Amino acid sequence: MAGGGGVSPLGLAPPLWYHRDLSRAAAEELLARAGRDGSFLVRDSESVNGAYALCVLFQKHVHTYRVLPDEEGFLAVQTSQGVQPKRFKSLPELVLLYLQPSQGLVSTLLYPVDREESLPEDRDYSDGEDEKPPLPPRSASSSTTPTGSAPETSTDSAPAANGLSTISHEYLKGSYALDLQAVKQGASSLPHLNKTLVSSCKRLNGEVDKVLSGLEILSKVFDQQSAFMVSKMIQQSVNQGGDQELENLVTKLAILKDLLSSIEKKALKAVQDLSVSTPSSLPPLTRHSKPIPVQAFEVKLDVYLADLTKIGKSQKHSLSVDVEGGKLVVMKKMKDNQEDWNTFTHHKIRQLIKSQRVQNKLGIVFEKDKEKSQRKDFIFASAKKREAFCQLLQLMKNKHSNQDEPDMISIFIGTWNMGSVPSPKAVGSWLLCRGLGKTLDEMTVTIPHDLYVFGTQENSVCDREWVDSLRTALKEHTELDYKPIAVQTLWNIKIAVLVKPEHENRISHVGVSSVKTGIANTLGNKGAVGVSFMFNGTSFGFVNCHLTSGNEKIGRRNQNYLDILRLLSLGDKQLSSFDISLRFTHLFWLGDLNYRLDMDIQEILNYINRKEFDPLLKVDQLNLEREKNKVFLRFAEEEISYPPTYRYERGSRDTYVWQKQKATGMRTNVPSWCDRILWKSYPETHIVCNSYGCTDDVVTSDHSPVFGTFEVGVTSQFVSKKGLPKSSEQAYIEFENIEAIVKTASRTKFFIEFYSTCLEEFKKSYENDSQSSDNVNFLRVGWSNKQLTTLKPLLSEIEYLQDQHLLLTVKSLDGYESYGECVVALKSMIGSTAQQFHTYLSHRGEETGNIRGSMRVRVPAERMGTRERLYEWISVDKDETGVPKGRSTLPPRSGHDYVKPSLTHRHVGAVLGKVSEEGERSTKEDGTAARAKQDSAEGDPSACKNNSYNNPAYYILEGVPNQSAATLSSELLPSPCSPPAGKAPLSGGGRPSSGSSHPRRHTAGHPVRPINEEGSSEDDGIAVVGVVSGGGAGGTLNRPPPDFPPPPLPKGALEMADIPFSKPRPLYPDLAEVKIPAANPSPAFVLGEDFRRGGAGGLDDQSCSVLQMAKTLSESEYPPTPRAPSAPPHLRGQGLGDACRTFPPRAPITESIAEDLPEEALWGSSSSSLSVGEWLQRLGLDHYEEGLLHNGWDDLEFLSDITEEDLEEAGILDSAHKRILLESLRQQKQQK
Repeated sequence: MAGGGGVSPLGLAPPLWYHRDLSRAAAEELLARAGRDGSFLVRDSESVNGAYALCVLFQKHVHTYRVLPDEEGFLAVQTSQGVQPKRFKSLPELVLLYLQPSQGLVSTLLYPVDREESLPEDRDYSDGEDEKPPLPPRSASSSTTPTGSAPETSTDSAPAANGLSTISHEYLKGSYALDLQAVKQGASSLPHLNKTLVSSCKRLNGEVDKVLSGLEILSKVFDQQSAFMVSKMIQQSVNQGGDQELENLVTKLAILKDLLSSIEKKALKAVQDLSVSTPSSLPPLTRHSKPIPVQAFEVKLDVYLADLTKIGKSQKHSLSVDVEGGKLVVMKKMKDNQEDWNTFTHHKIRQLIKSQRVQNKLGIVFEKDKEKSQRKDFIFASAKKREAFCQLLQLMKNKHSNQDEPDMISIFIGTWNMGSVPSPKAVGSWLLCRGLGKTLDEMTVTIPHDLYVFGTQENSVCDREWVDSLRTALKEHTELDYKPIAVQTLWNIKIAVLVKPEHENRISHVGVSSVKTGIANTLGNKGAVGVSFMFNGTSFGFVNCHLTSGNEKIGRRNQNYLDILRLLSLGDKQLSSFDISLRFTHLFWLGDLNYRLDMDIQEILNYINRKEFDPLLKVDQLNLEREKNKVFLRFAEEEISYPPTYRYERGSRDTYVWQKQKATGMRTNVPSWCDRILWKSYPETHIVCNSYGCTDDVVTSDHSPVFGTFEVGVTSQFVSKKGLPKSSEQAYIEFENIEAIVKTASRTKFFIEFYSTCLEEFKKSYENDSQSSDNVNFLRVGWSNKQLTTLKPLLSEIEYLQDQHLLLTVKSLDGYESYGECVVALKSMIGSTAQQFHTYLSHRGEETGNIRGSMRVRVPAERMGTRERLYEWISVDKDETGVPKGRSTLPPRSGHDYVKPSLTHRHVGAVLGKVSEEGERSTKEDGTAARAKQDSAEGDPSACKNNSYNNPAYYILEGVPNQSAATLSSELLPSPCSPPAGKAPLSGGGRPSSGSSHPRRHTAGHPVRPINEEGSSEDDGIAVVGVVSGGGAGGTLNRPPPDFPPPPLPKGALEMADIPFSKPRPLYPDLAEVKIPAANPSPAFVLGEDFRRGGAGGLDDQSCSVLQMAKTLSESEYPPTPRAPSAPPHLRGQGLGDACRTFPPRAPITESIAEDLPEEALWGSSSSSLSVGEWLQRLGLDHYEEGLLHNGWDDLEFLSDITEEDLEEAGILDSAHKRILLESLRQQKQQK
């Protein structure tokens, strides 16, 4: 059982029915397994500290009673108003009474459910390298907040003993008697007490002298009256001594008090007088970074066929970016070494448009005059060069912007297990992101970032020395004196945050915390440290952790993560109902996570030598656990394109040391990606990972340092230009309805709490007015608009509201405990008509249900003005929907999956549309234009009344046998719903098919996305579950709701008959619907034994789950267009039929010319549907595709005018191949 460590409040040996900090969901699962009425357990309350929750199972429902302590410490079960509670001295006494019948509970307590005793923990020290744990530093946990902000939470530490108590004891035991004797003899003073006080204040005396010396100059400038006394006291302190020492100290303290209380006012008056008499004030004494030199990029102008007749062959250009001067020079290289150039100032560059299909192509929109603009497309030497150009232009726009506050900042994040060895002096490759993987271009590598976050493990350097070394290194490379925001330490786990000097005043609400997860959760050799703060109006959280080591200890690492998520105290205290993954606009999680590779060592080494990382990433434990929703729910990670960072031979990066002889035998540590950086962001926020890699020249540790850089959108503290809204100008957040499906066996009533920084205080709804369940382990609850309160934001400007988010938590009336939390962006909800939202619920890091509803944010017309953000200045070309052959089209998403309204006409009960995809939409549009409007239903709404929300198969509780899943009908009916004419969704989900036992990967250069998130209902593939029917016909199923990937299936979750599928089923058959009757028809739905028990060749719990099955069985209104069958991917386990290999399977990449070439040439039927890749493949020369695309030859019509010289520049040097290509193009041209 997970625990936070420490002694139980019920003593060292608490009763077995007491489960301490067991979660509500886990308690319900234990009771469901017990299965008998009267089964009970007691756990800690999740809503009130020091309180308990008594959970009783009766008629398959779990009833929860709160046990609250009163002011005298007595315990009582919470009763209805007017009922006198019974009070008990202890929890065992209370339980003893309710073991008796007729005591007012729903059932007598009959069968205690004992806690699951955890096995003795093995030693876990320093990745298994040391025989004993490293000694902690003198202060087991320390934190500093150099900016002066006090930490919001303090860590556990023993009170430090000082010598003062000893001096006082010595006086009372000895010298006091001497003073007493002296007074009896007529003395008028206590010399020994005076001596004791002088000794006690010796350090204070010295500190006061230092403070006075430091303030002496200020007092002479601003407060001449105090300056004389300050100088006099400093002089006296040199010669003081004897009886006058204590008196002088008191005088100095009085002078210091007067000086500190008055000097600021006097300084303000002096400065004001100076500003009146002096026309111009002195410039601020700030140190700027070294100027950025002018950078030139060699590019080609990308032109269409119609333009070629005018200008001839594609022209070479040079783009020179002058960041300091605020201008872009476009130079055209002519014949005879002549040049033609145009200069554009920063405000004449209207927009940058990145090609999604050609990674090194960029469109630039120039302003010709006030109402006209011109777009030119350029091909860069590489995708990295294009990103460097964009970064420089963004920097230029930001530098010359008239905005007082930034819209976007750059963050460096580094993690490094230092191996208990001091770092080398040269760590420039780490700070500059040089090495392996996705790295920055050399043109931008030296541009300073706004924030630097360093997370280290096994760092034996003291805090001050470590921070000083980081500041020195940063100053060497940036010429800036970075300011430390906070440093937090737990043993040798450290996190340090440093900020540019210009941003120091934008940082507020700094908080620090730590959690121990070492042996018995009491040792700090493993655990986490965290820092949180506000950057203007955006909240940030950073967690650095060191999890349990060992190849086989996956479960303990998962538990470490959940403990840290629950116990790390960071962020706004009002958000205590939410775990830290929902408390921040952006949360970054870094560290030595210690997840390993599940593969034979020789295979791993062979793949590394060949630089083939995809097969290794498929067996990466972290990816597998994320795929099963065990850890890092909805977090994102950039693609890994560098070799494993652990376990190297120290002093080299050429050799992995994977064996070590220990007393217990040979220990194996396979090379692994232990060191990771993940993040989770609110929906509809801007975050882009620009680099993710590791160094290759820092060799002091067996781990390589890992770096990542991020471009993050931030908001400023909004100040309304129109003042507080009048009643007629007030914005409102209104709800029409909300419906949630919650994973629980309880049948209590629920209410919703709403939290947001745009609200003056949190608000509550009334209790739900509708409630139903088709399965004992799930509950559907609903609120009509009468039960939902209208919310009034503090400010009514749309510019303010479009940056705000609403946090919701679904709580029970019986225990006031949360059953699930979520976040909704207000940006897509703004409008005159209600908009749909649909997202998942989670609690304590686990998915607990989903929630959907209809709401609108009504903004008055006079408050509708807005402006374009800097990060909206760059967009992705919306017309280019295809990608080159062999590349995935994984859309980018923020950390929280979130569904916006669909663009198709659907009624309210329809499954909602596309998932919010940051970066894929063109943010040039007005904030309201990006929202889809809810249209009226088309057709009879009753025709599609069945959906995922009333499908009983959706409510299957993980780990609990359920008859509705075991008795699914094989009766297949044709779908009663069909898409309206013209509304049929496109086939081709744009996602590669892969087995669900492996994490999804995407190719280099494509946007990142969190693992195991479903796409829109229009784009994704269809999952298929086999249904046994008479002759063994295969059943086909409809698309589930897009936003509820379920948790995994444990071993033995479903007790079903061991009947194999009668025949293999195609992965993508035609669609139909499965109707699930309430009765128990025959034959039954079955799964093979290998799937159920994870036996030989089975997928264990890595592939399917009952919730995934239920999701697959869910019915949606408009099924996608049927697609051709596709061969299933390779799976590690072969004991599972095709139909259960993935829930749902990923859709294969569609290579149609309609997607890849929106402006395709019409060359006749033989070639009109060909892409460049397909044309090359027919000629057997497809290996030239990358070179042609890289040079901008991505259109067959454009390709028809290619020359031999162009082919050679694209890497086609073989003369025979050149002839074949040119002849083929000539024939194509003749067919026109």
